[in-house]
Amino acid sequence: MDVSSFYIFLLLLILGYAIGSYLERRHYKSIQQREHETLHVPIITIGAKQAMPNAEEAQLFVGTVVISVDYFKRFSAALRNLVGGRITVYETLLDRGRREALLRMKIEAIEWGADKVMNVRIETATIGGRSGNNNSLGSIEVIAYGTGIK
Repeated sequence: MDVSSFYIFLLLLILGYAIGSYLERRHYKSIQQREHETLHVPIITIGAKQAMPNAEEAQLFVGTVVISVDYFKRFSAALRNLVGGRITVYETLLDRGRREALLRMKIEAIEWGADKVMNVRIETATIGGRSGNNNSLGSIEVIAYGTGIK
C-alpha cells in the first residue's frame, strides 16, 4: 500500500465517521419528534389466547425502511470481528431502523384513522454487501406490520 492509498483510506474513514455521525444524529432527532407526535395511538401486542378488542373496522398496515451502513461502521465492525464481542455500531443502525419502520407503520394507520395498532410484528433482513465470499453487511431492511383498528 503506497502513501496516497493510505491517505485516501484515512480520508474515507474520517468522512464516513463525520458525515455518518451527523446524519445519524439528525435521523434520531427526527425519530424522537415523530414518536412524540404519535404517542396518542398505542401499539399493542397481545398473546394468542387473549381476546381481540371489538372494532368497527380493521386494516393491515406496513412500515418499511432500508438503512445503509457507512464506511466507518463497516471498518469498525471489521475490527470488532477480529476480537469478538458486541458490534455497537450496528446496534444503533438496527435501533434506528426498528424505530423508523414502527413510525412509518403507525403514521399510515393514523392517516387511516386508527385508534390503536394491534399485534405488531417486526422483521429484519440484510441487503447487499459485497459480492464474492465477503459476507459484510451492506444495508438492513426492517419491516413493521400490524392491524390498525377503529
